Amino acid sequence: MKITHEDGAVGAKTNRAAKVVIAMPLAFLLCASGVSQEPTKPKEPRAEDLPTSGLISGMGPTFRVRDHGKHTTLIVYGDQRFTNPANIKVTNPTARRLLVQRILEEHPDGILLNGDVPYSGDMVDDYRVFRDETQGWRDANLNVFPALGNHEFHGDPAVALEHWWSAFPQLRNRRWYSAQIGKAIYTVSLDSDASLLPGSDQHRWLEEQLHRLPKSIKFVFISLHHPPVADVQTHINISHNPRPNEIALRDYLGSIAPKLHAAVIVCAGHIHNYERFSQHGVTYLVSGGGGASPVPVERTPDDLYQNTDFPNFHYVKFELDGNTLRGSMIRLDEGSAVNQWHTSDQFWISGR
Repeated sequence: MKITHEDGAVGAKTNRAAKVVIAMPLAFLLCASGVSQEPTKPKEPRAEDLPTSGLISGMGPTFRVRDHGKHTTLIVYGDQRFTNPANIKVTNPTARRLLVQRILEEHPDGILLNGDVPYSGDMVDDYRVFRDETQGWRDANLNVFPALGNHEFHGDPAVALEHWWSAFPQLRNRRWYSAQIGKAIYTVSLDSDASLLPGSDQHRWLEEQLHRLPKSIKFVFISLHHPPVADVQTHINISHNPRPNEIALRDYLGSIAPKLHAAVIVCAGHIHNYERFSQHGVTYLVSGGGGASPVPVERTPDDLYQNTDFPNFHYVKFELDGNTLRGSMIRLDEGSAVNQWHTSDQFWISGR
């Protein structure tokens, strides 16, 4: 495969009868009474506070991958959490390595990583582990397209972002970007740690990307970390339910998808399991089984995957055949000594 770069408060006053009462600021009252104030703790830096106006956000695909006349294959998965293999509490290094090797054997045209590639983005060594464990991908010239997750921003987000750019230098000064794979597939990698709300820099860029899709494109993949659609939890992992930021993206896609000439597939992670939904003609996947410590989910009726197998270390393989895209969830069965890999979910998406 050859990949080419495309674009270069105020006090209140009330009057009752003839008496005027002025509400003093709390700080003044404390000082007057001899009570000292506790020092204000400095605000922790957040990824969403980093400026985005200076990022590169050009029109058209950021990268192009040529096809070689065969069926285009795309792999999607997230939450690998590359880190010291001795750390078996937050990740399963055996499953993580097996998935990397299996994906290498698939030799796909592109790999979309749905975020949380490192366990901790402020640790340069986590990216070293990523490089070491995925060396086979580079030796085979596989095209890897990562999206930013919350773990990429651990610690000081500005420092952590610099580590990500150092690990993926072709993405420097970008937090979202796109790629055209062959003539029919277009991928968009978003940063769900930045605003996706209407009017934001990222939202405006996404609007332009979808508005200017090449006519040959049949399928658009949108990869991000936090899921716009998921099984809403009431007992376990409630903090990982869809947030307003990604719900805004879901609402936007629901309104624009019927007007596009291409089908839309949204691939997220964050939840260390597998889920699949269809809303307003858009396919939504949660694929967070890349190696991070697995989490069970309470499956809702809208989830099109109702299998009770657990854990779900897996990747999702998409194969383009003419005007049809076949998706297969390939699950790792650690307990099997003979056949470790099983197709646990399969679905088809038709082009328009």
